[in-house]
Amino acid sequence: MFETANISIFAGSGGRTFAERMCAYMGKPLGSSEVITFSEGNTFVRINETVRDRDVFLVQPIGMHSNDEFVEILFWMDAFKRSSALSCTLIMPYFGYGKGDKKDEPRVSIRARVCAESMELAGADRFVTMDLHAPQLQGFFKRPMDHLYAMPMLTEVIKREGTENMVVVSPDAGFAKQARKFADALRLPIAIGDKTRTDHTENAQVLEVIGDVKDKNCLIVDDFTISGGTLVNLAESLRARGARDITALLSHNIISEQGVARINASPIQRVYSTDTVENPNIVGQEKFRTVSVAPMFAETIMRYYNYQSVNSMFSELPENVVEAGFRLAGLEI
Repeated sequence: MFETANISIFAGSGGRTFAERMCAYMGKPLGSSEVITFSEGNTFVRINETVRDRDVFLVQPIGMHSNDEFVEILFWMDAFKRSSALSCTLIMPYFGYGKGDKKDEPRVSIRARVCAESMELAGADRFVTMDLHAPQLQGFFKRPMDHLYAMPMLTEVIKREGTENMVVVSPDAGFAKQARKFADALRLPIAIGDKTRTDHTENAQVLEVIGDVKDKNCLIVDDFTISGGTLVNLAESLRARGARDITALLSHNIISEQGVARINASPIQRVYSTDTVENPNIVGQEKFRTVSVAPMFAETIMRYYNYQSVNSMFSELPENVVEAGFRLAGLEI
């Protein structure tokens, strides 16, 4: 049986809904805390209950407001440590600065490494995250990390929708390895988009599609989108090559308001994503559907404390986790 007596779960300003869903799955109340942003932009955090000698979990993605959410994490970790918490685990469903994982041009910062080191220095003892932009990012963290995958939940959506005459499409060669995992899980063929990006404008151009997509239902898989440009350009290329229905799967959805409008005007019928980031831009949008992965994070904590394997959860996702992920997000298929 899972013992929760010594665990306290708190939410940052960007992770409250996700934390509430985790707590609902675990049958635990959310810890009392508050965040105040002063008029000049300063952030103030306060814990409203004792955490002395407790294992503390902070839920905060670095997503829609990356700088504010990152700085808030540093302040929370400092506050927990100064309040004599036994341990501090950061539940970071999305690591937005993971895109800055290399020095690929002169005189630039490796932002992901700076963030990782800063969070550890502030007091984070452990990290739990999902679908990092590049798996090697785990090497930037010296403390233990549980790296979860959205694929089991997302493929469950497609299995329920149906996979007849479908092909999985990777937006570029760089994501092809991950796309093949989706294809293997769904027992589908794969096609690959040939994409080029020349600057930092969040726009990319699809030059060619490698693979047979004519008269096929296409399933585009990617880790995230901001402008929607890659998805739309690829969808238009697929349609021009005779594709039928086009669906997109995203691990994280941080799409802008302009990106939503672009998707709505595109050949894409549906975009499924997880709730790692609370994005107000997709609320009420007919083409966008969300499934919750909060139960996966909660199950990870429970397995950790029960000395059970986390990895085994991905070979066969427990039915209760799947059903909770659909129910908490209000997704009916």
